[in-house]
Amino acid sequence: MINFEEELKKFHPSLEIEEAEDAIINHSLTDFTDILVEMVKEHDESGQEDA
Repeated sequence: MINFEEELKKFHPSLEIEEAEDAIINHSLTDFTDILVEMVKEHDESGQEDA
C-alpha cells in the first residue's frame, strides 16, 4: 500500500514549474474584469458629455 505521507516528503517541485509561476505572477495581464471596468468608465464619461 502507498504511504502518502512518505511520498509527499520525497516530492520536490520541478524548477520549470517554479519559473513558470514567477513568469505568470509577474506578468500583468488584462482580464475580463479589467475590460468591463474600462467599458463602464467609457460609458460613464460619454454619458456625462451628453448631459
